[in-house]
Amino acid sequence: MALLKVVYYSYHPALHKIAEPVTQFDEKLAKFVEDMYETMYHENGVGLAAPQVGVSKRIATVDISEERNKAFVIINPEIIERGGEELMEAGCLSIPGTYDKVPRATFVKVRAQDVNGQFFEIEGNGLLAHCLQHEIDHLNGKLYIDYLSPLKKRTLLKKMEKFLKREK
Repeated sequence: MALLKVVYYSYHPALHKIAEPVTQFDEKLAKFVEDMYETMYHENGVGLAAPQVGVSKRIATVDISEERNKAFVIINPEIIERGGEELMEAGCLSIPGTYDKVPRATFVKVRAQDVNGQFFEIEGNGLLAHCLQHEIDHLNGKLYIDYLSPLKKRTLLKKMEKFLKREK
């Protein structure tokens, strides 16, 4: 396995466009997914979408478990049902050092494929629902700050720049 480089907001075009569907389910895909798991854990994320590592493919990994041992992948996901709405705190590995509340459905049902191309459905409430929506947004070229006002967005991007300078 290998760590992948997380790309940051405004620095990579993959973050701002609709990702391409996955059509080949092979060993290369399986290795990429394993690398995404490793990167997600290394970065202390609960989810990671392929565009966040500069790959414009409809792939995301998720693990909201406290033990960090229940990772799964959603490939070519689509939300087929949603319900409720609340403001939920959001952060993002591609916009480090920033957080804000965004509107999210409190329940979602997602249809996706696994690493072998088999279709499955997953339902989520609360944090899982939020995480699934967040990662699917990435696959659609949308980040959580895109839900915010222009002023709030500029403020958070300045905060991210300061955070990245401190990290160097």
